[in-house]
Amino acid sequence: MGKNAGRHLAEMVILGSTSVSILRWLASIAAIYLLILDRTNWRTNILTGLLVPYIFLNLPSIIFNILRGEIGRWIAFIAIVLRLFFPRHFPDWLELPGALILLLVAAPSLLANNLRASIVGYIISLAIGIYLLQEHIRAAGGFRRAFSERHGVSNTIGIILLFVCPLWELIKYFL
Repeated sequence: MGKNAGRHLAEMVILGSTSVSILRWLASIAAIYLLILDRTNWRTNILTGLLVPYIFLNLPSIIFNILRGEIGRWIAFIAIVLRLFFPRHFPDWLELPGALILLLVAAPSLLANNLRASIVGYIISLAIGIYLLQEHIRAAGGFRRAFSERHGVSNTIGIILLFVCPLWELIKYFL
């Protein structure tokens, strides 16, 4: 009995860590997709500006560290120069991605490193996911209709991933 329980616990921890990592990647890709989609042709009344802190809190560590480094500084510098000196040529759809890069680069390390992998970060991400999901469903006129609209399946699945990832992380945190 003890051998099986230990083995099952080890499998659960290994699979749980893998599933959280995969969900984090999928949720980040979905959030970036929704951010880009909203800035180009999706135009909704949903507060998609919340995707910026969501991405900040859930971006996989490897990409987060790359963007917090020299590459992110250059991207932020170029965005600021374009915004300051060429405001008419700075597209509206670059506002939120530019804000995300600035947040990644300018956030203090204490905040960036401690908030991301903490229960507070998971709760903030879950609240953002819940809010965006309920607003999306309300705007579509119901859960079924959210899947039947143009881009409905991909948008709804993406928003569901924004909800499921932090929920799963909270469940793993308490187990």
